[in-house]
Amino acid sequence: MIPGFLIAIVTFPGVIVHELGHFIFCRLFKLPILDVCFFRVGTPAGYVIHGAPKNAAQHMLISFGPFFVNTLLGALIATPAAIPVIQFSAGKPLDYLLIWLGVSIAMHAFPSTGDAASLWQGVWHGEASFFAKFITLPLVGLIYLGALGSVFWLDLFYGIGVAMLFPKLLVALFA
Repeated sequence: MIPGFLIAIVTFPGVIVHELGHFIFCRLFKLPILDVCFFRVGTPAGYVIHGAPKNAAQHMLISFGPFFVNTLLGALIATPAAIPVIQFSAGKPLDYLLIWLGVSIAMHAFPSTGDAASLWQGVWHGEASFFAKFITLPLVGLIYLGALGSVFWLDLFYGIGVAMLFPKLLVALFA
């Protein structure tokens, strides 16, 4: 078992982009940012403390913002480098660096248990509608399942999938 802080150090770009995902959605909703730490050696490895979202949809998007941002950015960074590696087995050092960067970013796409707790608190203890609560329950469950899956390297497999399988699918579609 590898300690989480070592994984965070090796994949620090993903931690930074994860927090940037929260930050972007907070700015999008014009919420005040009270404190932000994009990366540190410690627990948590990063955080964004922000004002209260106005509704359940904002809570959900802020919590899941890193999923969208990290997945998209990880794929965009890794794809141009992964295609020559996949298709021609002819990667250059820069290609492998970009693939590591894409995997590092994509593997931090999953919301954290802290994100789940914040989402739960904001929706279930706020004035959210029944529908919002109905949607939030399985989402929070998925976040906790993802956290459990990270014990079995689910986050790493997701990062590799985004960085390597997405480019392979593109090649298959257009080749």
